Amino acid sequence: MARKVVIVGAGALGSHVLLLARNWDCELTLVDFDKVEQKNTQAQMHTRMSLRRNKAQAMQQAMQGMWGLKVNAIPHRLTKDNFRQLLDGAFLVIDCTDNIEARLVLKAAKVALPSLEILHGALSAGGDFARVMWTEHFAPDAEGEQGQATCEDGENLHFHALAAAHMTREAQSFLAGGKKASWQITPISVLKIT
Repeated sequence: MARKVVIVGAGALGSHVLLLARNWDCELTLVDFDKVEQKNTQAQMHTRMSLRRNKAQAMQQAMQGMWGLKVNAIPHRLTKDNFRQLLDGAFLVIDCTDNIEARLVLKAAKVALPSLEILHGALSAGGDFARVMWTEHFAPDAEGEQGQATCEDGENLHFHALAAAHMTREAQSFLAGGKKASWQITPISVLKIT
């Protein structure tokens, strides 16, 4: 039986991670409550055909249509009340969320379900810094201030793809042999930090 990998978040990071994970021998599940907006089509792997649809379901249909890949879509927000149900049976959770509430829920899930492995990805809004870290080294922080740059305009799409590729490679390395490393990424460097 294939191991279950759950990707939480189908935005700038998660949609590209799913795209790059399409050849994995596992059961892929994508969790996201949000809907595709026009602004998402610039920085995320969403198209205009998916506008106003749930992101997880839109990606599910895209992956099925392009590569015949079956992805389980869960169109709900991950919360402290449902994480056990949504992460049930997962071997690996890939955190591609962009808010502290979801990251704190995932940290609590790791405490409640100690065998669960969680790989976190975080992008700065300005597109100049990213982290790919395992839970034991990850400390969630609050989002930036109102009016700060966002990753919606597509200006930093190349950096989102770089971070997603590194995150996918780290997850794939773990799935293949249990190896773990955490990384700090900028547009000009990749630094192994554990």
